[in-house]
Amino acid sequence: MSYTYSIHPSIGVARVGNSETEFFLAPNQIGALPIECDEYGNEQSAPFNSFKDASGKIKRQAQKFRVYRKNSTTGTEEELTVTHADVASIEWTVHLANKKAAWYQFSEYKGNLLFGDANSYTNQNVELRNKDAANRQTLIIDPGPRTIAGTNESEDIDRSSIPSTYPHGNFPPESVTYGYPIDTLGTLKTDSSGRLLVLGGFGKSGGDLPLSSYGGADTWYDDISDGSVTCTITFSNGEPPQVLKAWAIVGPPDFAPQITNISSWDDTIFDLSVRHFNLVPEMYQGGTWNDNFQANYQRDILPIILRIAGYHWVANVQSMLAFSSNIFDFGDPSPDNEAHRQQYFAYFRVPEPPDPATFPESRQITLFSDDGLPLMPLNSGSNSVSNDNIEKFLSLTQTQYFLLKQWADGKFENTPTYESYAGVDDRDRASVGNVVGLPQCPGIEVTWTTQNPIVYESPYHIAWHQDDYTDTGLSPSRDECNGGGCEPGDLTKRMAIPWQADFFNCSIQFVNFTDPNVNKEENAEGQMVPKPPTYYSYWWPPQAPWNVLSNDRTASEQDISGVPAGLQVNFIRGVNSYKQMVNNGWSYLAFIRNQNTGSSAQLFPYIVETERNNTMFAYESVPISDITNRPDDDGTDVLVFYLKTLEQQKEVRRSQLRSLGLAAELDMFKEIEVVEDERQRIPRSGTRIRF
Repeated sequence: MSYTYSIHPSIGVARVGNSETEFFLAPNQIGALPIECDEYGNEQSAPFNSFKDASGKIKRQAQKFRVYRKNSTTGTEEELTVTHADVASIEWTVHLANKKAAWYQFSEYKGNLLFGDANSYTNQNVELRNKDAANRQTLIIDPGPRTIAGTNESEDIDRSSIPSTYPHGNFPPESVTYGYPIDTLGTLKTDSSGRLLVLGGFGKSGGDLPLSSYGGADTWYDDISDGSVTCTITFSNGEPPQVLKAWAIVGPPDFAPQITNISSWDDTIFDLSVRHFNLVPEMYQGGTWNDNFQANYQRDILPIILRIAGYHWVANVQSMLAFSSNIFDFGDPSPDNEAHRQQYFAYFRVPEPPDPATFPESRQITLFSDDGLPLMPLNSGSNSVSNDNIEKFLSLTQTQYFLLKQWADGKFENTPTYESYAGVDDRDRASVGNVVGLPQCPGIEVTWTTQNPIVYESPYHIAWHQDDYTDTGLSPSRDECNGGGCEPGDLTKRMAIPWQADFFNCSIQFVNFTDPNVNKEENAEGQMVPKPPTYYSYWWPPQAPWNVLSNDRTASEQDISGVPAGLQVNFIRGVNSYKQMVNNGWSYLAFIRNQNTGSSAQLFPYIVETERNNTMFAYESVPISDITNRPDDDGTDVLVFYLKTLEQQKEVRRSQLRSLGLAAELDMFKEIEVVEDERQRIPRSGTRIRF
């Protein structure tokens, strides 16, 4: 009898949280809530409860991995666990790493080899992070490979348990001047059936130099990571052992998991797989799109429309509402409806992918259509920040755009039941479908390297550089985009360090829309700022919300929060600096969640703030006359939110812990400094744009 074996998901996504005691499981559908579990990761039948524990700390998101066996003759498939009669043992080995401190400085699109070798880090003169370090391998957080087997087991991936057989194990200094030392990259667990759970770190960041920008500073580390997952199955029935591979990513929290990015990592992988791996030959083959391909409205088009509709819960993009208002029947393929479909399609920006032949020409620079409407999607492009490799505004992936064109041309069917594309397993799509795919500057969880087919072995499978690094250790300098596969730490090494600093700034962008070749110019104070005129654009609202609805419903709650229910408020209000975000401010923010839990939840969502730690914030109504020194302005006040002092925050936390019967924590908050040049920048009027 012949079998094939697989791990799902092939790329899993865990997320950091600062709760030491509780976690939940990653959603198993795109745009779904996480899954409740017990302390071993066994799923619970109860609906998902909360993103934070009783003390107000964010729970970590664990990614569960499962293995399957498929009968090649009958096509039947079953899950293999340690309780299966044919299984003697299942052993998991995970090698997570963080290479950020050893990589190049934060540089937008510079280094992206999709533009050709002329755009390499060397040719673009991009400096290294921590460039004076003599031994760059010691800049890598490398706990070494960790192995776990059995049921209900747990293994910490920390500095105290680096395997003696792995000579390259390394963690940053045990004490830091600012923030917190990194002592762990997370935890491995097995559930009651021997399935693997990967949990990331606790959202800690620390360093010895003051923070210098949203990209961080030298000497800093955080506990984001990624790496390889190996499963070895030994059988009791005479079958030969099987070794299976997957990959794990550890990213920041997803603060609005029920809102999906218009172009997710799933869309990116699907697009690459169509164009480079011959995934759907009837759609695309030999470099040519099939103009006769029949799209499916439910599978290919409706998700785009629904994602556009979801953005207004996390960003105030009024013009995008017109594209989900159903003013005509989107699912009607008849010729009578074609004029509406064609007009809709005409408002979407044409994708202009990186091309070495046209490098360094600016791309996706057009904002307005001929009749004055902002083109879709109304997000920043992947480089509206610097004046090199400019990409001002976002477009759909090439495959999304092609399918939308087929829909506009009437070449689609609208059937409620449909099959997924052959070669695409829905069990692999959920994890990456909840990750930012576009724009990426650098992104939230992963960056533009994931748009390069060279980092994949096959659709939805990361290419490995090698299996074992005992002899060599991880490389601080090799670029996986030159080929040869990925090492642990490669998919996250280009992200900001610490991640909280970039998250603080990375919500909206003022984008110049008149000069194709310039994003920024020098102002009178010598600062590089967005060149006027600009347009107000968003980065990735589903991951980093900006405009949200408040939801405190009792008088006492509103007295603490300072706002009535139903008011559109700034998601990040009260966190007013890099250092506040790094110093636990990220953990006080709300999670945006659908309050309609009935059968009509998808048709009539009500998605609002929940679980914000309002007790950590204070607010004050400030008369405009206090700012202008004009008595006739005293009729208008501005509500100002700010974090309580560190000592006040400590007391709030102590009080919470006492009320729960828990011991007070030590060293809960530490002072963090920002370089003086950053302190003196011109105020940004409440914005979080990348200057």
